[in-house]
Amino acid sequence: MGEQNHSPGKELQHWTRTESPGKRSWHSQAYALGAVSNFMSTFLTFPIYKVVFRQQIHAVAVSEAVRQLWHEGPQYFYRGIYPPLLSKTLQGTLLFGTYDSLLYCLSPVGPHSLGHRWAAGLMSGVVEAVALSPFERVQNVLQDGRKQARFPSTFSILKEFHSYGLWGRLSLGYYRGFWPVLLRNSLGSALYFSFKDPIQDSLAEQGLPHWVPALVSGSVNGTITCLVLYPLIVLVANMQSHIGWQSMPSLWASAQDVWDTRGRKVFLIYRGGSLVILRSSVTWGITTAIHDFLQRRYRSRKELKD
Repeated sequence: MGEQNHSPGKELQHWTRTESPGKRSWHSQAYALGAVSNFMSTFLTFPIYKVVFRQQIHAVAVSEAVRQLWHEGPQYFYRGIYPPLLSKTLQGTLLFGTYDSLLYCLSPVGPHSLGHRWAAGLMSGVVEAVALSPFERVQNVLQDGRKQARFPSTFSILKEFHSYGLWGRLSLGYYRGFWPVLLRNSLGSALYFSFKDPIQDSLAEQGLPHWVPALVSGSVNGTITCLVLYPLIVLVANMQSHIGWQSMPSLWASAQDVWDTRGRKVFLIYRGGSLVILRSSVTWGITTAIHDFLQRRYRSRKELKD
């Protein structure tokens, strides 16, 4: 800490490495920090997410998606927010907390190589997919305007799922579309954590305020990751919007249907890309900045106690 020009990211990495391997308070705190940062960013960006979801389902322009929501009325604008609010809070808890714990296991005192960050991020994404896929499934059904009359509430969807057999509740109900979710979450988490700190450190060396490198790093990294995995995002939204025994095409049939519906053109699969960039930039920028801020506050309080 003696150097005046330490980058913020490197200071945090140094503090984490030099803590006694037996102390787990820093790593348990990562779960709480992840929960708070994801809760706040999800609430702020939900309206953008809902417009993007409509585009993914109906393959319409931004103006048409907004028109649909406006026509349905403001009482439905935040319809479906509770599942993502809960799931994203849990996502932050699992994603940041599990990543930090796994990184500690792979490299207790550092330095944390790209391989360590990639492996820890990949596995945290797997945990996230297994735990949170049911929340995303319910959320996608709720947000599909075509199903508002049949499934007006979360309870009605859960009642439908529980009318299936045990295996049906999992494969056709809560874990419909699980494999693309698993691939999307594991690769997305690995990419995010692999490059978040290097980008933040390089920006911090320019002498910028503490919050700027975290905000920009999260925005750039989250946007690139989202655009790379966008076809999987569209596939998941379409697969999970289906409900009922008679309307459950296979993974391959669902992918083929998305491809045909988009006119077999890649740029049509990326319809809504402008809003995806905006949503991803805002969400991950805010999440990373809040997480970095809370992390610094916790570190400062702990240093004062010690």
